[in-house]
This record gives sequence, C-alpha cells and structure tokens, in this order.
Amino acid sequence: MSRAARMTGIVLSVIGALFMLMDITMHATKPQPVVAAFAQLGLPAFFAPLTAIAAGICLVLYVIPRTAVLGAVLFTGYLGGAIAIQLRAGMPAFETAFPLAIAVILWGGLWLRDPRARALF
Repeated sequence: MSRAARMTGIVLSVIGALFMLMDITMHATKPQPVVAAFAQLGLPAFFAPLTAIAAGICLVLYVIPRTAVLGAVLFTGYLGGAIAIQLRAGMPAFETAFPLAIAVILWGGLWLRDPRARALF
C-alpha cells in the first residue's frame, strides 16, 4: 500500500474512533436526547451505560495496533446490534443505515492502514 493509502486509512480510523468516542460519552452521561432515543427504541435507560462499556472495550481494542482487527470484529457485532434494534423499532432508513456507515468507515480505515486486515480479505 502506498503512503497516501496508509494516511487515508489513519484518517478514516481516527474519524470513526472519534465518532465512537462521542457515542460512548453520550451513552455514559445519558443526556435527555439519549434517554428519549432509548425510550423510542423500547430500551430501558439503564442500558445506555452498559452499551458505553461495550463500545469502550471495542474502541480500546480498535486503537491498539496489535488488537485492531479484534476491535473491528467486535465493533461489527456492536453496530450490527444497533442496526437490528433500529430495524425492530421501525426507524427511518437514515437512522438504520448510519451504524452501517460507521462500520464501513472503521473497516475501511483499518483495511487501508493494516496489512493484517487486508490479508483477511
């Protein structure tokens, strides 16, 4: 891979990681919009900090180079669950597709920056 591709991968990975860090912070602090969103999805509010912990573990694994592939795999499950919950609740297409977009950013960044990820495919 070229240096430009590797740098693009790093930028995509940082964007995805920063978004997930924001998501983790929001779920951990439970501001009113998060509580309302969880209610709309039919989830109890106490579930928000638990999702923050799960996503936090995925994020730590994703940003450590040796465990980045494991972090991406776990994020795939986490974000797949988010998609399933959105579909079950009958949410609009954008809300349902957004976790998929984040997963593509995380995997795309990893694929461009890590030869082990490319070897998987």
